Amino acid sequence: MIVSDFRVIPEKDPACRNKWEAAFCYPGFYALMAYRINHELWRYRYAKLLARILSTIARLFTGVDIHPGAWIGYRCFIDHAMCVVIGETAEVGHDCHILHGVTLGGTGHHTGKRHPTVGNNVFLGAHASLLGPIVVGNWVKVGAGTTVLVDIPDHATVVGGHVQRIKQYTVLSST
Repeated sequence: MIVSDFRVIPEKDPACRNKWEAAFCYPGFYALMAYRINHELWRYRYAKLLARILSTIARLFTGVDIHPGAWIGYRCFIDHAMCVVIGETAEVGHDCHILHGVTLGGTGHHTGKRHPTVGNNVFLGAHASLLGPIVVGNWVKVGAGTTVLVDIPDHATVVGGHVQRIKQYTVLSST
C-alpha cells in the first residue's frame, strides 16, 4: 500500500518533478506511511495505545491527524497536507485526492459509526468538512469550503456553503 501511495504522487500532482521530490517533499505521503503502520498496530488489542501515541507523533511532524482506527484505501493522495483530520470510524476509498484543511469528522451526536464513508475516486477540495456517519458516493467532487452533512450520490459535484438537506445542495454534474 505504501508503494502505491508513493507512485500516485506524480500522477496527481503536476508540480512533482521526479521520484526524489515525491520521496522527500510530501508530508501527506509521510502521514499515510505512518498511518499504514499505526493502522496495523491498531488491529491488535494491546497495541492500540502505541498506535495512538505514534499517530500523535506523526501529526506533530506532518500536520495531518489520521486516527489509526480509520480505513484508507490504495493510492490515496493528501496534497499540501496541513490540517487534515480523519476520524476513527472514517473510511476513505481507493484513488482519493484530499487537499489541505479537509475534515472527516463526527458531529458529537453519534456512537459507533460516527464518521463519513467516502467512496472511490473522490476529490475533496481545500477546507471541505464531511461530518457525521454520511456516505459519499464514488467519483464525487466536493468543492473547497463546503460542509457536507448528508449522503451524496455517485458522480455528483457538490459546492458551496452548508449541505444539510438533499434538496439544498448543488449537483453541477451527474450521470
